[in-house]
Amino acid sequence: MYQLAAPAFAEIDIKKSRFLGQLYPLNSRSEARSKLAEIRSAHPGAVHVCWVLLCEGDSGLDDDGEPSGTAAKPMYNVLVHKDLMNVLAVVVRYWGGTKLGAGGLTRAYSQAISEACKTAELVAVESMQDLTVQTGFGDESHVRRCCEKFAAVVTQVEYADAATLHIRIRQKLASHFNRELTEMLKGQVTIKG
Repeated sequence: MYQLAAPAFAEIDIKKSRFLGQLYPLNSRSEARSKLAEIRSAHPGAVHVCWVLLCEGDSGLDDDGEPSGTAAKPMYNVLVHKDLMNVLAVVVRYWGGTKLGAGGLTRAYSQAISEACKTAELVAVESMQDLTVQTGFGDESHVRRCCEKFAAVVTQVEYADAATLHIRIRQKLASHFNRELTEMLKGQVTIKG
């Protein structure tokens, strides 16, 4: 999976119609609504502002008056093919006077987003895992050293009968972390997550 490091833009002309492809790194539908309102006010002469939002648990798409399936769905397909997430893709269309037909629209909208993707700086997204580590107070420093070694982040610590550390770690390193910490503390640790 990838996400955008910064917004990316491209413009294509097809039979005098202008298609402005835009990509924005976003994390929620509320952010997308604000960005879409901003884009619509910046382009009052546009005939269509079609969009696709891909966020964890909060996605959506809109053809904005274009024939169903000719704008947002092709844009969505490009984003999925590029393995993008947490992104708002927008194509602003200015009418050029010639109808493009369903196939022409599909190609135009997907090409506008593809061209914007070519200019985008992408960042790999690593899956994270949350762990809860419970150990004796005297071993907390060992847990913290192991966290440093695996670039894990201690997000919260609780003290009761034992020290409980809530940790966020790259998912691909979690099993190695668990094994090394268990060996280091000779099994005197409980790891959940």
